[in-house]
Amino acid sequence: MNKDFLALNQFTKAELDGMLALTGELKAKQKSGVEHHLLKGKSVALIFEKSSTRTRVSFEVGVYQLGGQPLFISSATSQMGRGEPIKDTARTIARYCDGVMIRTYGQDIVEEFAAYSKAPIINGLTDKFHPCQIMADIFTVMEHKGDYAGLKFAWVGDGNNMANTWIEAAAIFGFELRLACPKGYEPDAGVLAWAKEKGAKLLLTDNPNEAVTGADVINTDVWASMGQEAEQKEREKAFAGYCLDETLVELAASDAIVLHCLPAHRGEEISESVIEGSHSVVWDEAENRLHVQKAIMATLIK
Repeated sequence: MNKDFLALNQFTKAELDGMLALTGELKAKQKSGVEHHLLKGKSVALIFEKSSTRTRVSFEVGVYQLGGQPLFISSATSQMGRGEPIKDTARTIARYCDGVMIRTYGQDIVEEFAAYSKAPIINGLTDKFHPCQIMADIFTVMEHKGDYAGLKFAWVGDGNNMANTWIEAAAIFGFELRLACPKGYEPDAGVLAWAKEKGAKLLLTDNPNEAVTGADVINTDVWASMGQEAEQKEREKAFAGYCLDETLVELAASDAIVLHCLPAHRGEEISESVIEGSHSVVWDEAENRLHVQKAIMATLIK
């Protein structure tokens, strides 16, 4: 198994299924108060170049529940923010810590960090991929649907890091994925090509109705991610008609579930009535970041 968790494409279906199974075990232990100190005596550095709520809290609490010590490191208060080469930071932190989580901008940053680090590196989010979130989403689907096999997944919105990672997941896990993205906002072409080579069952359209009709799982995200705030008004025009509202959800299966990685802009990419409605499993999804990330850390950090 790969020592790092930078993207789902590094792992086999069996390896990822193993992490999902461990997630269930660790969640059950946490809920029943059973000690599971699999990182006892270990330290995990948590490096943030992008601000965060769920990623920071879930990783800090997760390391603590596993019996380890989390260390929050902000680029604003570290030498990384003053221009120290990534390779120098990576080689140094790896001598102090047993694992590193990084939430940053470019995928190249986590890849360079991993190339120079002896400690496992976990991608907490980049502009290209968000693998921890998608693993939490899939685990949430399994909790509510029993399995992911045979389900129809729909993505409505920007072809961003979430969409890219859903495409990888579809190729690896084998479920059908339909993506509705406005023209000019499609997912990464290289990721799409890789998934098609793997035989992924994909449909890319600019029609949200086509993507959602008959879907068992519907997912969306903000129209302008961090770093794209200046494009907000332009994107609002491009994404007109892409709000995941009750009219759109009615096209899906009657027992469809709705996911959103949060934070949500109610009234933009998702309506208040849908995120707070009976189809929404958003809060279970948010909680499962904690349990999935514990399983990832327990698998990689020895």
